[in-house]
Amino acid sequence: MSSVPLEIQEEIMKRLPVRSLLQFRSLSKAWKSLIDSSDFITHYYASNQLQHLLVRYLDPVDSKHKFVSIVDDDTFPQQKVPLAIPMLVDMYHSYRIIGISHGLLCLYGHDAVGSYMAVVWNPSVRKSVGVVVPNVPDMSQDIYEVALGFWACGETSDLKIVKITYIDIWTEMDSIPESMPDTIPIPSQVEVFTLSTGAWRSPYSTTNLPRKSLQFDNYSQVVIDGSLYWLAMDCCTGEELLTCNLIISFDMISEEFKQVSLPHSLAHRIYLGDLHLSKLRNSLVVLQQDVVWIMEDAVQNSFTKLYAIRIPDQSVRTTVVGFRKTGEPVIEYVATMVGDSSSSNLFNNVEISGMLSFYVYAYTETLLLLDQPDSTIYNQGKRYILQGLGNMHPDTGKVQG
Repeated sequence: MSSVPLEIQEEIMKRLPVRSLLQFRSLSKAWKSLIDSSDFITHYYASNQLQHLLVRYLDPVDSKHKFVSIVDDDTFPQQKVPLAIPMLVDMYHSYRIIGISHGLLCLYGHDAVGSYMAVVWNPSVRKSVGVVVPNVPDMSQDIYEVALGFWACGETSDLKIVKITYIDIWTEMDSIPESMPDTIPIPSQVEVFTLSTGAWRSPYSTTNLPRKSLQFDNYSQVVIDGSLYWLAMDCCTGEELLTCNLIISFDMISEEFKQVSLPHSLAHRIYLGDLHLSKLRNSLVVLQQDVVWIMEDAVQNSFTKLYAIRIPDQSVRTTVVGFRKTGEPVIEYVATMVGDSSSSNLFNNVEISGMLSFYVYAYTETLLLLDQPDSTIYNQGKRYILQGLGNMHPDTGKVQG
């Protein structure tokens, strides 16, 4: 390709899969310099349309959670690639998936000594970055909980993590120490981490922080057009405990919170754990097990029932867990006997079996994090490189920005 102008080579490369680009980096210094450039990394995502489904499942053999990546194309689901869990995640005793944005997956958990960390993982380039989460309350008190949100900016290649500390059990309101009087909006303690600065700070806007009566669903978060959405429950205390399900959004640019109402049938008399947030193309979706509700972009705060999955066999429970690029639902079915789950699988012959529910995330290949050393850890404004479990060394490189 030496006779082809570099500009044309660049346009060709933007349409190639990540695996090919990683190989090209070792073939030519000029190609490596091009592929590693921030401009190429930023614009590659916009040009690449190959979608994958990331499936997390419980392996019945060793009872460990594992990941596979499935190419979402006409050959679906033939191409299944097992993914090795990053070393940063391997340090965790337990973790949960926060969300996925621009091809990056964010996980959150703690290590053996109780240090909490968010890990941003790019399964395409197999690199990960850890962010130590500060000021995590003592969970043993069962009073406070932390909700995280994650967003990667496709225009700048920067990423943000937002952290909300809130009161987890309203009945414990009276047990809050006097040093934190009722006038302080304790659950509205919000902090934002930005990769470009490598540090945590208060949000730009502090005038509309979440009210104290909100409790967030830590297992259901989605990002659409630069806004994060969480399922939440609003509690009104009095003679009796009254709750209402709703959605809280956070604009990652202006850093302002807003509220999205749910249909009456979902806002009341529905256990919050029976709902899950997702997105269909670029629309916000609420999954009610086998029922799909969608909020059209043109009509904010207005959900309509899109469809429901029904099969004749009453012994099989179906759950919509995600969507393909075509809009087709990915469905988990669980065969039950005497009320107990005996097996589970995914429709469309994905051929993955396990004992617990699947988690499915759609993502498009990206080069984000390619310019970061693998297993980089950001902690209190400093950057370290993890070299083996528990062995961290200061990074001499400067924080971006």
